[in-house]
Amino acid sequence: MSTAAAYITGLGAYLPGEPVGNDQIADRLGGHDERTERLRRRVLASNGIRQRHYAVDDDGQTTELNEELAAKAIRAALHDRGIGAEDLGMLACATTQGDLLIPGFGSMVHGRLGGGPKQVLSVSGVCSSSLSALDAAVSKIRLGDHPRAAVVGSELSSRWLHQRRFDGVKPSLNAAFLRWMLSDGAGAVVLEFQPRPDRPSLRVDWVRQVSLAHDHEVCMSSGLSGRSAIAGQTWQDYPDAASAEKEGLLQIRQETRQLKALADAGLAQFEELLDIGLIDLRKLDHVLCHYSTNAFRDLAFDGIRKRIPQLDTGRWFSNLETRGNTGSASIFIALEEAWRTGRFAAGDTVLLAVPESGRFSFAFAQLTVVAPRRP
Repeated sequence: MSTAAAYITGLGAYLPGEPVGNDQIADRLGGHDERTERLRRRVLASNGIRQRHYAVDDDGQTTELNEELAAKAIRAALHDRGIGAEDLGMLACATTQGDLLIPGFGSMVHGRLGGGPKQVLSVSGVCSSSLSALDAAVSKIRLGDHPRAAVVGSELSSRWLHQRRFDGVKPSLNAAFLRWMLSDGAGAVVLEFQPRPDRPSLRVDWVRQVSLAHDHEVCMSSGLSGRSAIAGQTWQDYPDAASAEKEGLLQIRQETRQLKALADAGLAQFEELLDIGLIDLRKLDHVLCHYSTNAFRDLAFDGIRKRIPQLDTGRWFSNLETRGNTGSASIFIALEEAWRTGRFAAGDTVLLAVPESGRFSFAFAQLTVVAPRRP
């Protein structure tokens, strides 16, 4: 077994524009009618988000590209480390939907970032795609293929949430659920084969990702008519994009009835990591868990307490309420804030946990804070 290691040595985040409070959302995304207002209040009361960021102005026009958000977060991480883009050998980029259908998101981010030739990886998915990208970059560092890499998760959901996507389409709670939950932002980390010499780093102990799609139907989707993909019935099979949009296929929808099953499956995956010894609760100091709503968090706490009655929720950190649900970017945005605000000390262990509702995927990673490398 290889003893090579990978360390997070720089972290960065980028959130576009000024924070948007709950009473300002409709001014930014539209939707002032009574029914929309009622749905908005219902969703916001459940998710607990107080403010978020959008790369869209009051006229509904996109102000920055997703690739720009990603590049700015990477530059922030590089600045935190004190190196440049030319020092990276690999760029791993995760997002739910890039700005273009083709080329891949990673190529567009590389073009925006610059820094010379690199290995580039585009990871598509939903929330857990950023930890999948981290897993790939860590593997390449450990193999010795690259001394440094950057990993970014970035989302620009707002262009899918504006009122123009909903006009003329039958109202749906499954679409409203995500409309008033998702927002924009990017988070990034720099990886190296050794700790940085001037201050602590985060050693990546392990990364695990599992899909349970074989047992579950689609839970979060766009471009799908119904619950299953059928040849001739996806958004690409309509006569034109306008026809697909009229049928609601360009909305992002959440099958809310499946969220309890998602929580149960995520808890089962967590317990499996406990059973095989990857997680040792006696040595676990911090948990950063991405969840879409505070209601989902409460389900997780209730489930874990059945096995661990003495659960210390003070170890858990989330900035959902102030940064919003930024999908694949969320876990890195939370990690950057926790690191920057001094929550961690040398020797601490940190668990990252990301459930993804798309079609039931779950990703976990454990980090250990290590002291600066001695000359």
